[in-house]
Amino acid sequence: MKRKSAHAPVELLSTAEIVPSPYQARQTFDEAALRELAMSILHNGLLQPISVRKTQDGRYQLIAGERRLRACRMVGVETIPAVVYEFTDDRTAALGLLENMQRRALDPFEQAEGLRELLAMWRCPKDIAAKRLGISVQTLRAKLRLLLLTDEERELCQSAGLTEGHARAVLRIAD
Repeated sequence: MKRKSAHAPVELLSTAEIVPSPYQARQTFDEAALRELAMSILHNGLLQPISVRKTQDGRYQLIAGERRLRACRMVGVETIPAVVYEFTDDRTAALGLLENMQRRALDPFEQAEGLRELLAMWRCPKDIAAKRLGISVQTLRAKLRLLLLTDEERELCQSAGLTEGHARAVLRIAD
């Protein structure tokens, strides 16, 4: 979990040399919200750098900031401020998921899928994973329970704009 140095400077990177993270939990991006962010970046600049790690082929893999990167690309920004970290795969996956959970809300099912992938990667008990994520074991279990819904039930919840709590209530409904 170490940075390049104790106080890694922000570097300007070409947006062309940044590749997406294979650990990105967010599967859908609200185009209208991306356009709003893009216009804000165009008029005000990017307020917070993205986070990346260097890949073996000399490019950079995104850790956090995919919405910011997409918005910059949308308006033709060719360089972007980034902090370069030296993180392992599991640390990269965890930070990407946490960043998404703390920012623009992930779909509850995207959160659950991301959590399941982290648990598989970490191969540790739920209580240890919850502690590493900064959430309670009960919260972790509740989020993972959403994976018990069928694809059809998930789609119904998403299309109806149901909250995570509503989706959990769907679990309790008997056929």
